[in-house]
Amino acid sequence: MRGFGVILALVAVALPTVASGTSQRSQLRLRPFVSGLDSPVYVIGPKSEPGKLYVVEQPGVIRVIVNGKLRAQPFLDIRSRVTSGGEQGLLSVAFHPNYKKNHRFFVYFNDKTGDVRVFEFRSNGTVGLPNTARSLLRVNHREFSNHNGGQLQFGPDGRLYAGTGDGGSGGDPHNHSQNLSSRLGKLMRLNVDKRGAKWQIVGYGLRNPWRFSWDRATRDLYIGDVGQGNWEEVDARTPAQQRGLNNYGWRVYEGRSRYDRGQQPNPRGTLVFPIVTYSHSEGCSITGGYVYRGKAVPS
Repeated sequence: MRGFGVILALVAVALPTVASGTSQRSQLRLRPFVSGLDSPVYVIGPKSEPGKLYVVEQPGVIRVIVNGKLRAQPFLDIRSRVTSGGEQGLLSVAFHPNYKKNHRFFVYFNDKTGDVRVFEFRSNGTVGLPNTARSLLRVNHREFSNHNGGQLQFGPDGRLYAGTGDGGSGGDPHNHSQNLSSRLGKLMRLNVDKRGAKWQIVGYGLRNPWRFSWDRATRDLYIGDVGQGNWEEVDARTPAQQRGLNNYGWRVYEGRSRYDRGQQPNPRGTLVFPIVTYSHSEGCSITGGYVYRGKAVPS
């Protein structure tokens, strides 16, 4: 999962109207936005800081882009805590909804043992302060190095959500995803503003939910879940559906197809089938995405 060290921007280019009078259409093109990065895996911009982007580098550094220019000083460097390589590393960062005032932010990474960790840090408004580290989650992930999940995101409810992979190898050999006693293969949430709050499992049956996001207009949740070898999938839940416990099917199902015919889904939650699947023969794993309602690309 090594990146190229360059962030590319999608640009909508209006093509000339053809002689037949058909309407204009847009074509997407990539152009370099910033270079000089080491394996960038995630980019986020807090609402309270327009003109600023934070880039997560897999080896364990968060860099800052200010008005299109990469700042020399990192925002946070925790390489001493992180195991990086393959699918492991520092995988995402989430800023508290009230970051402008409280300067709290959260990171998801593999520690030196390979375990999945979520830490809280604070900043001074300019850089993160490593000595403010506070552990919020540790999930044993030492047997296999793949399927680490990786997303942290604050939901519309103000809770911090984390998506974990099924623990690795192929076929979820220990059946973590359908086991509600395991924190692997899960979507979990935490009230970070409540002292003593515990992580709550709100989704299970996930294989490797590398990225998920919410539609800002409807608050629908979208999860990109990486397939085994045949089907990649996108799962969606409305706000009402998010209030219940959801079972996304793995390892009983891969996409809409049966994977393990000898196993029945755990009946505790609502069984959810994806809204979109595509064949892994397309050549790429699903990596998440966002609902877009802008005018630059009407299609």
